[in-house]
Amino acid sequence: MSYLRSTHLVEGFGDEVLYSIGAFLGILVPMIVYIVNRNSDNVQNIHPDSEENVLSTRERVRASERVRTNPGGIDCPVCLGNTQYGTETNCGHIFCGTCITTYWQHGTWLGAVRCPVCRQQVTLLLVHFTEEEQSQTSAEKTVILNKIADYNRRFSGEPRPLMDYLRDLPTLLRHAFSEFFSVGGLIWMFRVRIIAIFLAALFYFISPLDIIPEAVFGILGFLDDLFVLLLLAIYISIIYRNYVQSRANNAQAQ
Repeated sequence: MSYLRSTHLVEGFGDEVLYSIGAFLGILVPMIVYIVNRNSDNVQNIHPDSEENVLSTRERVRASERVRTNPGGIDCPVCLGNTQYGTETNCGHIFCGTCITTYWQHGTWLGAVRCPVCRQQVTLLLVHFTEEEQSQTSAEKTVILNKIADYNRRFSGEPRPLMDYLRDLPTLLRHAFSEFFSVGGLIWMFRVRIIAIFLAALFYFISPLDIIPEAVFGILGFLDDLFVLLLLAIYISIIYRNYVQSRANNAQAQ
């Protein structure tokens, strides 16, 4: 009688399943920690290469003698005051709407500006208003929204390297899902496309057909699932970017 038998780390589960779950968590958890730390950090330090342009912009903004009455919880790194009519770049940094548009219009830029904080090229400006600011009707708000639309119309369609798509994912996905679940957010056509992507991803994950089967290749078979998930996330960010660009074009035409 032979006492040799196959053993598993956990009875009832194949080792390849446990390895796949471990690999998935090993990738997912650091990403979540990075995104949470990035979004929760209210301190935004100016990049040394941007100091000259930021100082010039700060003088222009302060010369306008705007009164800071909005405790938004995030300090604008340009004017050093509480963020007013917050505007977020595609790289995830938040500025006053007036500050970032002034930084753009009065700088010596040949194209899209570079973020004053991280120096990444800013190809998209996103509204980050408070609930109170969203309900307000003011001339300053209208001017800021028009400038944001003008910027997005000019630069949101510029070609970008693959790494920029990956860097923009946390910010664009957060705004996309925020508008997806809000009244008056994404129009139905874009909502249907996002739902179709999720259904396609769900069908792929539950389908027995796999490009690299986990049962044969073990942990390596899980890599194609992660790759497909990453491609779908990038595609959703592209859909949202196109939606913002289309909205900017419509605002310009009105």
